[in-house]
Amino acid sequence: MDAESLGLSTPADVLQVATVLEDCVDQLVVLGKIMPVSYEGRPDAEEIVGDEIGRIVDTQRQLEQQFSQLMTARQDTKAPGAVGKVNRLMQLEQDISAVSGGLKGSNQFFSRSLKQSPLTSDNLEKIQADRAFVEQVVVEAQSELAASGTFLSLLQSVLSEREKKANLQQTILREEEGRKRIKQLHRLKLEVRKEKEVEIQNRNEMIAHLKDQLQEMKAKTNMEGKYVKKNAEVQVFQTQKHCSMSEQALREELEALKIKIDEEVRVNGEIESFLKTHQRELEEKVEYWMEKYDKDVDAKQHELDVLKASKAQDLARLQELTKLYAEYEQVVVEDRIEKEKARRKAEQEAIELQCAIKLQAWWRGVMVRRGLGPYKKGKKGKKGKKKSGKKGKKKKK
Repeated sequence: MDAESLGLSTPADVLQVATVLEDCVDQLVVLGKIMPVSYEGRPDAEEIVGDEIGRIVDTQRQLEQQFSQLMTARQDTKAPGAVGKVNRLMQLEQDISAVSGGLKGSNQFFSRSLKQSPLTSDNLEKIQADRAFVEQVVVEAQSELAASGTFLSLLQSVLSEREKKANLQQTILREEEGRKRIKQLHRLKLEVRKEKEVEIQNRNEMIAHLKDQLQEMKAKTNMEGKYVKKNAEVQVFQTQKHCSMSEQALREELEALKIKIDEEVRVNGEIESFLKTHQRELEEKVEYWMEKYDKDVDAKQHELDVLKASKAQDLARLQELTKLYAEYEQVVVEDRIEKEKARRKAEQEAIELQCAIKLQAWWRGVMVRRGLGPYKKGKKGKKGKKKSGKKGKKKKK
């Protein structure tokens, strides 16, 4: 890029730009001479900070008002009946995005201003370094413009500064990520340390508890050993005593069993002789009952024959009576059927008579209402009709 591309076609234009740059350099030099090392301790330091913060706040308020106005305009444009919606909406969207970007930048600048005070010497040193850099760049651009009519050094300085700024931003981002990672690891380390301390404390408590249990178990084991030993000695003594008592009881039982065997042998002989005698008596009774059985069977057989003959006679008589009963029952059923038919016929005739009476009454009423037959309407007939109607009502009542 040369001077002609920016409209510097004549040496006079180049000279004017060089003069402006020279004046800018002089102002930067003067600014560097008059700037203090630090604002700390000055009576107007707080006023300077207040003015700076007030300016930032005013700028932010203006951006917020502009953003709210743009949002209201977008809502009005989206309303039905608005003309030229598409172009207007696109323009509003661009303005809103620009204003929102300005708000974000203003918030970041405001936050950074609150975090870092402009009164410190670090900020003033940075301002001095930036002023010296700008002075050097302008001086180089002025020299190049005066010598060759171009200002490539200015463009290169801007590009290199942009690259440095981008690298600085990347470094800052990496540093912030590293700090976040370090904080996260530090927090994790503290959590792990707390967990391990709690775990060690729990284990120490468990060890102490297990030691106490071990001492208790040792004392308990000694006591149990002594108890088991004494218990075994007592059980052995009791077993011996019990065995001697059992042996004595068995001897006494053996003597008793011998006496009982002798008694059982004697009783068995007596029972055997008694059973033989009783067997002979039972054999005699069996012979007697056999003879009695034969006699009773013959008598009962005779009685059975007599009963069979009587049963045959009774069966014949029963058949005759059954036949006679069936005939009587047939006659009774036929009589009942005849009576039922007569009753139904009488009921039917009564129903028909009632229906005929109702039909006659209905037809008489129709003739009276419509004046048919002998009930035709007339001067003389009205009174007669009324009288006859009253008589008819009396008869009905």
